[in-house]
Amino acid sequence: MAKIGFIGLGLMGSAMVERLQAKGHDLTVIANRSRAKVEAAVGRGATEATTARDLAGASDIVMLCMDTSDSVESRIYGDDGVLAGVREGTIVIDFGTSLPASTLKIGEALAGKGATYLDAPLGRTPAHAVDGKLNIMCAGDEAAYDEVKPVLDELGENVFHLGPLGTGHKIKLINNFFAMTTACAMSEAFAMADAAGVPREKLYGVMSAGPLHSGMMDFVRNYAAEGKIDLAFSVANAAKDVGYYRAMADSLGARSRMSDCAAVTLGEANSAGWDQRMVPEMVDFLAERIKR
Repeated sequence: MAKIGFIGLGLMGSAMVERLQAKGHDLTVIANRSRAKVEAAVGRGATEATTARDLAGASDIVMLCMDTSDSVESRIYGDDGVLAGVREGTIVIDFGTSLPASTLKIGEALAGKGATYLDAPLGRTPAHAVDGKLNIMCAGDEAAYDEVKPVLDELGENVFHLGPLGTGHKIKLINNFFAMTTACAMSEAFAMADAAGVPREKLYGVMSAGPLHSGMMDFVRNYAAEGKIDLAFSVANAAKDVGYYRAMADSLGARSRMSDCAAVTLGEANSAGWDQRMVPEMVDFLAERIKR
């Protein structure tokens, strides 16, 4: 089996590492914010590297699962970065939600070292990752994709090759813009129902019986009606993704009208200290402020 280096053991990354280890892969990991998750991986047999450079030098495949493009670039560049240690023939995969322009820049730099970069943003949750049931939106060199496809199939139930490098991140940003706009709209619908004296379940019963029904609607409903968090995705991440979508639109010379409301609403929640709350909890945020 290929030797895998994994950078970014947050909620999703640590679940992916657990899955890869369960499938028998030899992993090298590096600490970022959480020592506990690294120590858990080491306890299952992973090797801990002290720098991304060392990790890259020991790996056939390098995987990153990080929160922002700045975080990815901080591990790619510099004297101790992946780029400094990567070997010819190595395949580097970004599983995060990143800016396409950053993705293309990194891809060019890695190509100069004889390595290949793939963008492969994810759909679904850490619980799906543990069971190997992620949606993986991969893009980049097709021969490199074919080489890592058996590993991706161990992580994902639905694995797509979408085209040239950066296409996965473009599609993911469009997907997340739509998802977060829908989540904010449904949250406001419940908040407005409260203000109008309409029971939330009555509203949901009507809306879900028609073409408006969606999985995102159900995520918001499950919190609004039962206090359940089925979507473990923070307001901060939602705001970041909508912001990246808008930055992508600007880079294309395009104007996004529909993202304005989601960006403002999520930004307001961030500024009010709700950044680490989960997106379905926007129901509470808006219900408290619906008459302000």
